[in-house]
Amino acid sequence: MENWIGSLIESWGLPAIGLLMFIETVFPPIPSEVIMPLAGVAAAQGAHPLGAVIAAGTAGALLGNILWFALAWKLGLGRFERFVVRYGRIFTLDTHELERGRRLFQAWGGPIVAVGRLVPTIRSLVSVPAGLVHMRVDTFLLFTAAGTFLWTMGLAVAGYLLGREFDAIDRVLGPLSTAVIAILFLVYLWRVLTWNRRRPRDA
Repeated sequence: MENWIGSLIESWGLPAIGLLMFIETVFPPIPSEVIMPLAGVAAAQGAHPLGAVIAAGTAGALLGNILWFALAWKLGLGRFERFVVRYGRIFTLDTHELERGRRLFQAWGGPIVAVGRLVPTIRSLVSVPAGLVHMRVDTFLLFTAAGTFLWTMGLAVAGYLLGREFDAIDRVLGPLSTAVIAILFLVYLWRVLTWNRRRPRDA
């Protein structure tokens, strides 16, 4: 994967970085932990200014985040709630938890989105609840841009400083990403096995 990503960046430059980060946000198995360090390496070799590399990566990821947000906004919490009522066990959610989530995002949506952008795997997913609850667009964009910029900048600067030793980044973030996925799966599995729809009197 590293070879073709590196070749694409070398051939197409900044547009390739933006496109790859957009795809990474929409289709997470293409890791930003490889894209941006390689872009940082290219900057260190003089192919592009580091600032331009960071800007291109941030812009691409931001567009991907906006896409997920817009799709979730279009679906809306009301429609999603109907899915939850019908397929509650699959989602391991009920209407009471949806309401708690809505209140949580109303109170702390901005910080949740910003911090979520810095957590592997969660980075792409956090746009969905923000869109479902119709989080203020300006707040979403502000905190998404801030978190996305910090993540993208950190990876690009690491690649810039480490050069071809950027594999050290993957040795740290790779297991972290795997751990996050494993934890999410185990939590989901536990919720499926123990899930029981709450009755109104329990609220």
